[in-house]
Amino acid sequence: MGLSFVLLKADFATTNLADALDSIIVLPEMAAAHQGFITSRDMFFLTTIDHRGFPTCSYKGGNSGFVKAVDSKTLALPSYDGNGMFLSMGNIKQNTKISMLFIDFETPHRVRIHGTATVSKDDPLLSDYNEAELIVRVEITEIFVNCPRYLHQYTHKETSKYVPQKDCPTPLAHWKRIEP
Repeated sequence: MGLSFVLLKADFATTNLADALDSIIVLPEMAAAHQGFITSRDMFFLTTIDHRGFPTCSYKGGNSGFVKAVDSKTLALPSYDGNGMFLSMGNIKQNTKISMLFIDFETPHRVRIHGTATVSKDDPLLSDYNEAELIVRVEITEIFVNCPRYLHQYTHKETSKYVPQKDCPTPLAHWKRIEP
């Protein structure tokens, strides 16, 4: 662990607490409870590293269950049509280290994942997702329940009309009608 973490924990007298939590909650793979929670989510936040070395954070959403637990060490998810910049997917192609944050704002509860990711346009799971352009697979390095103490309570109202649905055409985003 980096020196700055050690110094901050010492400054705030949390070394024993932090070390105990780390030994209890940080795991190398998903337990069944993690899998159930992750696959029930309809959104999460994805961090990647850009070509300049800056972390970036993106909201990723879909229908509940759009992130699949392939096994206890692997997650898979679709990349849907976006703004055409492919920032997250391009970042993953360049630097495979990612982080994911899954949140339930109603309970509250959250799970954090660190791992390595790959992007493929030929993945066999592509056919499982209506309108997916790519599949991202994440090999989990570590997973842990993250303190939900400061989560605000929100209630899910509706799924975005732009989330691809089977047997229903996805509307074109208004901004995509702009001529370049």
